[in-house]
Amino acid sequence: MELIEVRNLEKIYQNGSVKTPALRGVSFSIKEGEFVGVMGPSGSGKSTLLHILGFLDTPTKGDYFFEGKRMEDFSEEQLAYIRNKKMGFVFQNFNLLPRTNVLENVKLPLFYSGVKESLMEKMAREAIEKVGISYRINHYPSQLSGGERQKVAIARAIVQNPLVIFADEPTGNLDSKSGENIMGILSSLNKEGHTILLVTHETWIAQYAE
Repeated sequence: MELIEVRNLEKIYQNGSVKTPALRGVSFSIKEGEFVGVMGPSGSGKSTLLHILGFLDTPTKGDYFFEGKRMEDFSEEQLAYIRNKKMGFVFQNFNLLPRTNVLENVKLPLFYSGVKESLMEKMAREAIEKVGISYRINHYPSQLSGGERQKVAIARAIVQNPLVIFADEPTGNLDSKSGENIMGILSSLNKEGHTILLVTHETWIAQYAE
């Protein structure tokens, strides 16, 4: 079964009488365990697509199926559950809480998922160890390099072992060495079975995808 399938997906932004199409009839499917790259220049609709796939936005037209079920057929509670439990998000700007240390940042999704407090720390520490940032566990984002911040963001994204990881320009704010490091982590996560959808405008980054 396809994990993700979109058919004739359209997204039109309207500002007064001005209509701006971001997606024009996009169709594709992604199987569980695939590593898919979405390429294109800035402003071509890549992030819009990722936001729709991550239930952060809705299409103007077309169908989106997640695990065989249409997006419209999920309740708000079900959408929130899937976003929290089955999807992990990694953004270009890291989106870490500045006044919260690495451990607490990674624990954040667990507060909304009903995980017992006794388990939270164990799960967060395991995710932090997996991305190789344990030596910074008590540091704050301002004390970390860009590459280290992105590792923390990935640890937060994988803390609940999601089915799919959406990565939106995850190396966009990094130097090439840090970027390679981050892509190595995403490749390893894919080998462990996580489905990855990566948005990028860099050819060398897209080559990590299948």
